[in-house]
Amino acid sequence: MSPLWRPSSGCGPACLPGPGEAPTIPVLRQLGRAAGLLGMLGLGIGLAALLPALPTQERQAALRGWARTTARACGVRLEVRGRLPRRRALLVANHVSWWDVLALLAVAPARLVAKQEVRRWPLIGLLARAAGTVFVDRSRPRELPATVGRVASALRSGRSVAVFPEGTTWCGGAASCRPANGFRPAMFQAAIDAGAPVVPLRIGYRCGVTGETTTAPAFVGDETLLRSVRRMLAVRTLTVRVDIAAPLHPARATDRRALARVAESAVHLVPSMPAAQPASVVTGPAQPVRVPARPAAAVLPVTPRSATATSPGAVAGEPELPLAA
Repeated sequence: MSPLWRPSSGCGPACLPGPGEAPTIPVLRQLGRAAGLLGMLGLGIGLAALLPALPTQERQAALRGWARTTARACGVRLEVRGRLPRRRALLVANHVSWWDVLALLAVAPARLVAKQEVRRWPLIGLLARAAGTVFVDRSRPRELPATVGRVASALRSGRSVAVFPEGTTWCGGAASCRPANGFRPAMFQAAIDAGAPVVPLRIGYRCGVTGETTTAPAFVGDETLLRSVRRMLAVRTLTVRVDIAAPLHPARATDRRALARVAESAVHLVPSMPAAQPASVVTGPAQPVRVPARPAAAVLPVTPRSATATSPGAVAGEPELPLAA
C-alpha cells in the first residue's frame, strides 16, 4: 500500500515518558478512574441508542456533555482558546492520541471522519456509528472519492465535520516525528465543493503538576490501546488544550493541496502552551469560563487548478489515485 494512503510517523517507545518521568497517582485512584471511564462508556451505549432520534442541537449537546463528563471522570482538565464559527465548517486537527476524539467532541460535537477499524472497537465503535461518523476504508483507496462526497454532503446539510488529516497519531513533540507527508489533502476537497470554511485546531497535552508538555497520552508505535489507556489514567493531573485558529475560506477554484498546506501551517503555528493574555474557555470542577473575541477570518489565496489535471488539484508525478489521500 502506498505511504500516501498508509501514513506513518517517526515515533516509537523513546517518545513516551519513562518510569518516574510523569507524576502518577496511587493504584487505587487509577482503578477509580478506570471504573469511571468504563461507566461513561457504558452510558455511551444508552446514548448511542438515543442520538439518532434527537434533533441536531440536542444531539450535539448530549455528545458534548458526555465527552466533558468522561474527561472529568478520568481526571482530565479541558482548556479551549478561541471560538468556533456558528455555521458548519470542516474542522482539521493534529493527531496525538485516541483521546483527541473526546477532546473534539467536548469542544465541537461534529461528525467525525475515522478509519474503518474504529467501527469494530468495543463500545466506542457503537457510539461512533450512532454519532454519524464517516468511516474510511484504507484498504480500498478507490472508494475515497465517495467518502469525500459524503463529507461534502454533510457540510452542505449544515453539519460540521472533524478530520485528522495527518492520517496517523504521533507524539506531538519533535518535528522529526511528524508524519512525513503532512496533511493529506483529500478531505479538503469536500470543504471546497461545499463552500464551507476550514477551521484549524491544535490539540496539546501538558502535565498539570509541572506545566510542561507531556507525551503520556500519545498512542504511537506498536503499543496497544489498553496500555495507552492505563498510562494516561495514571497521570496525576493532565490538561488537554484545544486552540482554535482563524477560519480559512477557500474559493471554488482553490487547490486542495494549497489549502491543506495553509491549514497545516496554522495548526503548527498555534502556540501549544498558555499565552500571557487570559483569554480562554476552561471546563472542569469550579472553573470560571471566559470567552475571548473571535479571531479574524482568513481568506485563502486562490490557486487555480491545472486545465490538464486528471482530477481536481492533481499534479504531475502523483500516483494515479482519484483524490489521493
